[in-house]
Amino acid sequence: MAAKKKSVLAQRVNELEEAVTRMFTGEAPAPKPAKHRKTKRKAKKAKKAARKVVRKVKKAVRKAKRKSRR
Repeated sequence: MAAKKKSVLAQRVNELEEAVTRMFTGEAPAPKPAKHRKTKRKAKKAKKAARKVVRKVKKAVRKAKRKSRR
């Protein structure tokens, strides 16, 4: 079962509670978790469009080559 995602406010409250606790106990601050990378959808779309253009150009070149042989 997937864990329910906390709201930003709830996350911030937890961070502040931990920070206050660390202030009084003298603990070192906890290491920050690594940020999640967002998927690069735009790059994928651009790549797909570029491939389409390349295919059209190759097709046109092949067609021109065939015509020139006649």
